[in-house]
Amino acid sequence: MAPEPAEILVLGRRIERVELARLARLFGDMVKYVVDVERGVIAIGGELHADAEQALLDRGSRPADLWGANYYPGQGREGCVEFTSPINIRPARGNPGMEIGDPAIRERIRAITFALVGEGEAL
Repeated sequence: MAPEPAEILVLGRRIERVELARLARLFGDMVKYVVDVERGVIAIGGELHADAEQALLDRGSRPADLWGANYYPGQGREGCVEFTSPINIRPARGNPGMEIGDPAIRERIRAITFALVGEGEAL
């Protein structure tokens, strides 16, 4: 029997700390997520950024608006967001690697993350 897929939540409002802690247990100290920078929503959780990306696509997001990141609770405002994911490899959009290079996109992701997930507070 196949294992249950890891849960992915789509956030339009702030996640409860208990839910974030539950999702973060998959990797121990972090949780993967994808941000729709135009709609201001996040899909968080799961094993792969691609699964969270698909959850947003299924809800009407456009591929060009989706960017992957990792959230580290307890690392404070400066250390809680890592802008790295395989879904970010987009040479045609000027992002040739897994890390998001555009400062404006990074700042938009940071703002949405702080509003919906947190600012790096400990769980």
